[in-house]
Amino acid sequence: MKFFSVKSAGVALFISYSATMSVSCLAFAQTTLSSDWLDRQINKHPDIVSARELMNAEFSKAQGSKLPLYNPELSTGYEREGDGNNFNIGISQTIDLWDKQAVNVAIGDKILTVASNQFTYAVAQKKAQALTALINWQLATDKSVLAFEQEQQLDILLKIVTKRQQAGDLGPVDAELTFLNLSQLLNKTAQIQAQLTQAQADVNELLPDWRPDTQVYPEKGLGVTNFQVVEQWLTQHPQVLAAQALWQVQKNIAQYAMLETKADPTIGLSAGKNADDNIVGITFSMPLNIRNDYQANAKAKNQQAIAAEASFRAVMRKQKYLIQASTASLISNKKYLGRWQKLMQGRGESSAQLLQKQWQLGDLNTSDYLLALQQRAEGLYAGIELQAQFKLSEVQWLLNVGQLNVATKLLN
Repeated sequence: MKFFSVKSAGVALFISYSATMSVSCLAFAQTTLSSDWLDRQINKHPDIVSARELMNAEFSKAQGSKLPLYNPELSTGYEREGDGNNFNIGISQTIDLWDKQAVNVAIGDKILTVASNQFTYAVAQKKAQALTALINWQLATDKSVLAFEQEQQLDILLKIVTKRQQAGDLGPVDAELTFLNLSQLLNKTAQIQAQLTQAQADVNELLPDWRPDTQVYPEKGLGVTNFQVVEQWLTQHPQVLAAQALWQVQKNIAQYAMLETKADPTIGLSAGKNADDNIVGITFSMPLNIRNDYQANAKAKNQQAIAAEASFRAVMRKQKYLIQASTASLISNKKYLGRWQKLMQGRGESSAQLLQKQWQLGDLNTSDYLLALQQRAEGLYAGIELQAQFKLSEVQWLLNVGQLNVATKLLN
């Protein structure tokens, strides 16, 4: 079954005095986002560098858990008794009678699983943040292009109205209405420019080497064409796997705590000399867990394991409903984007020309003309936002189902 395709339809945004508006129409050439470039940028981000080192630290700890629990002990003694010298040397070793090391090794292995899945999800999250920033930058850029086009259009209109007013074809109200509309648009353009500046800063923070003339988010998105969720995606999600491994870690810790209620014996061998006599000795010791049997600690660890299981169930449940919600959102956004595309197909440019012609012929007064231009612009803004919203929901859906890395690998 194929879940991803790069053949999904894009969105054409029509504006006044131009056939098509998109980010690619800007003054500089741009390259579509590539998988290798994105991975390199994400791996260079300080947050990911930190997460990787924390994962490596857990790996180092896990390696230590595979070593024996007890080291041998060396003991020596010397004394002088009259004219004789007494000395001895001995070595002792505590025996892991209950095979606690095997449990310790199991704990280390599960810690590796936790650390690797947490790092995998940290990378996916950072990648989703970077893609979101790119989408928001393109959204602000498209809005900026449209706002400047509107501004240019109203500037031309204001000059035409002023000339017609001087010729006696229009009254002063028409010029005043045009001026007021232009004033409002200048405020909106300034706000959009501020959003564009912030959006560009967000991308620069997440993608160290990015520039507006380098990698851009694909116009058609990541190409999700099938929204069927595979059941395995939930159980193999990094957050779910990490929570499950944490539960197993706590179970093993509880098992280890129970073994600690059982004492391990220590056996020693010693040799020495007492005056002229050679001495050889064997020692045996066993802790007596009488005053403290360590059962309370074992009980506490078992309760923590039960809590970890509940946390795992909660994470899986939360992820399940996140997937359901994001799937519904993605389907809805794709539906309404498709409706907007069909509705606006070929109408963006023709509607502007038609309105201008009707106004010039006098069939449309200036007030209605300006209102119609504003409504037309709002329709184009809606298309820009619908396109961005679809892409954002696509990224979120892929993150929630744990398939974002799979999808980005298909980028050229």
